[in-house]
Amino acid sequence: MRGMRSTLLPLAAVAAVLATAAPSAHAKVTVDPERIVRDVKTLASDAFEGRAPGTKGEERTIGYLIARMQDVGLEPGGPDGQWLQTVPLLHTTLGKGTMAFTGPQGRMPVSLGKEIYVSTLRPDDAARIDKAPVVFVGYGVTAPERQWDDFKDVDLKGKVAVFLVNDPDFSATQGEAPFGKFGGRTMTYYGRWSYKFEEAARRGAVGALIVHDTEGAGYGWNVVTSPRGENYDIVRKPEDLTSLRLQGWIEGDAAKTLFNRAGLDLSQLRAAASRADFRPVPLKGVTFSADVPVSHEQIASHNVIGRIPGAQRPEETIVLGAHWDAYGAGEPDAQGRIYRAGANDDALGLAGILDIARAINAGPPPERSVVVAAWTAEERGLLGSEYYAANPVYPIEKTVANLAIDILQTAGAANDVVLVGKGQNTLEDEMAVVAKAQGRTVTPESLPENGLFYRADHFSFAKRGVPVMLLMGIAGAADLKEGGRAAGQAWIDQYTGNCYHQACDAWSADWNLAGAIQDIELAGTIAENLANSTRWPEWKAGSEFKAIRDESKPVRR
Repeated sequence: MRGMRSTLLPLAAVAAVLATAAPSAHAKVTVDPERIVRDVKTLASDAFEGRAPGTKGEERTIGYLIARMQDVGLEPGGPDGQWLQTVPLLHTTLGKGTMAFTGPQGRMPVSLGKEIYVSTLRPDDAARIDKAPVVFVGYGVTAPERQWDDFKDVDLKGKVAVFLVNDPDFSATQGEAPFGKFGGRTMTYYGRWSYKFEEAARRGAVGALIVHDTEGAGYGWNVVTSPRGENYDIVRKPEDLTSLRLQGWIEGDAAKTLFNRAGLDLSQLRAAASRADFRPVPLKGVTFSADVPVSHEQIASHNVIGRIPGAQRPEETIVLGAHWDAYGAGEPDAQGRIYRAGANDDALGLAGILDIARAINAGPPPERSVVVAAWTAEERGLLGSEYYAANPVYPIEKTVANLAIDILQTAGAANDVVLVGKGQNTLEDEMAVVAKAQGRTVTPESLPENGLFYRADHFSFAKRGVPVMLLMGIAGAADLKEGGRAAGQAWIDQYTGNCYHQACDAWSADWNLAGAIQDIELAGTIAENLANSTRWPEWKAGSEFKAIRDESKPVRR
C-alpha cells in the first residue's frame, strides 16, 4: 500500500482503532433475483423506447423509478423534498453537411461516422469552420507536477488540434523518458478524451480530433460512432461555452492518410510524442473546413433520488448510484430492433440499487442516511451525476462514499470481484473484507489503461473528493466458477464487441445472474456496513483526489 508507515501502538489503542475504523462484514445484504429480473425486463422493454433523455422514454422511466422507490419504502430524496432533481441539458444533433481537409495534395472529404466522428456542444444553428490550420499536439498533456508540457506555448487559437488518445507513457518501456510518469499502463485523467477536449478549448481551438485506435481508447470505432452525431451538455452561460465548434475523433487509417498527404509519418510522430521535448507539429498547408447544420434544443431531464434517513447521523450520507439513460432509437439491427435500451448498461445496475435499498430498509433504520440515485445523461458525458455533484442535495463534505454499479457480467457465479482503480482509496479494503466473506477474492482490473475509473458516474464525486467504488463487469475477466477466466474474457469480448451501446444490449433468458447478484450484494453489504458505522473511507497516498478531501476533513467527525 503506497504511503503506509509501520507504527507500533499499544494493544488497547489498536482495539479502539479497529472498533471504529476497520472494515467489517458483520452485515450481509441479500437481494431478490426475481425482483431484479422484473425491473430489468421492464426498463429494457420497447415501452421505454431506449430511455433517452428528453423523450417519452424518460417520462416513462422516471415515473417507473419513482413508483419503485415508493414500493421499497424510500422517501423523496431530491431538492425540496421532491423525487426529482431537474438537470437542464443542451441537446445538439448534426445534420448532413460538408467536412474536408485541404492540403498540398488537394481536397480530402470526410464523412460523419466513416473517416471522422464529431459533434458539438454549442447551441449554434450550424457548425462552421473555415480553413482552420491543423496542428498535431501529441497527447496534449499539460502536467506541471509531472514536468510535462506537450504544448510548449504554441498558439492554438482558431486552429484544429489533433491528439493521440491515452497518456504519454501508454506504450513506454523501462528507460524511456515518460515511463511511470502517468501511471504506466494505468490511464490517468490526462489520457481521457474529455480532458483533451477541455484543454483544446482552454487554448482557443475551434476543433479537436483524437486519433482513434482500439487499444489506446479501450473500445472500437463502433462505440465512438454510436451517438450518431448527437451530444449533450449541461446548459451553460454564453461566456462559459466551449470554443470548439466540432469535437470528436478521426478514424485511425484516415488519420494515417491525412498525415501522409501532409508529408508526415504518424507512427514516427507517435514515437516523438512520448518524449518530454515534443513540440506541436503543424500539418503544413493543411486546413480543415466544415459547414454542418445543427439542430439544438434545451431540455429538462431529471435525476431520480430516494432516501432512507439516518436515525442518528442523517447528515452523513452514503450514495448508491446507477444511470437510467440509454441510447434511444437507432437504425434497425439484424433482428429489426431499433431501441438501444441498455438492459445491462445500466438497467441491471438500477435494479440492483433498488433492491439493495429494499433490503436495507427492511431492517432497523441505519445510523447514517442512504441515498439511492438514478442519474440521467451518463451516456452523454456523466452529466446527471456531474450536475448533482456541482449542486448537491446533501453536503459533499459529509458524503461518506459513492458506490456505483454500471454493467455487470451475466455469465455466472465468479470466484472473484474485479476492482476498478486499485490504490485509490480504502473502499478497496472494504471490498476485500466483504468479498472474503462471500468466498471470493479481489482481482485488479485487467486493462487499467482503458481508464474505466474516469468513465462512470462515480467520477463526478471523485473529482470533488468523495471516496468512490465502481463495480463494472467489463473492467476485467471474472474468474467464473464454470470456465474460469477464459470464460470471463469470452463474455467481455462478446458484450463489448457486439452489444455495448447497441440494440443487442437487451434482456435475454440466457443471462446467468449469479455473478451479478454476488456483486450487487457486495455493494449493498458495504453500503449497510458504512451506514451503521462511524468510518470515513479515505483516499490513499498518491491519489490525485486525496488533497481535495483533506481540505474538508475538519467538518467530519
